[in-house]
Amino acid sequence: MGEISIKINIADRIYPLRVDMEEEEVIRRAAKLINDRIKEFQENYAVRDKQDLLSMCVLHYATAMIKSEKKTNADEVGVEKAVNELDSMLSEFFNNVRS
Repeated sequence: MGEISIKINIADRIYPLRVDMEEEEVIRRAAKLINDRIKEFQENYAVRDKQDLLSMCVLHYATAMIKSEKKTNADEVGVEKAVNELDSMLSEFFNNVRS
């Protein structure tokens, strides 16, 4: 599809962006998540500086992303192991059937 112009508010600042139409919803949702996390940090910690709040937010989401990548890699290893075991079992079965 085509690009559209949107304005995103993060930490009380407006950012004009040009994005693909398909990405608009994802970007707006991401901005909402960031603003919600900033609000949570403001309520739970004695931090008012927007730069500090944004830094805490970035750290939170970067940590979550790294944990997710590790979990995905572990899941892939588990799936690969299961597929190899199944392949071995099937090979053994079919070798016995032919005999």
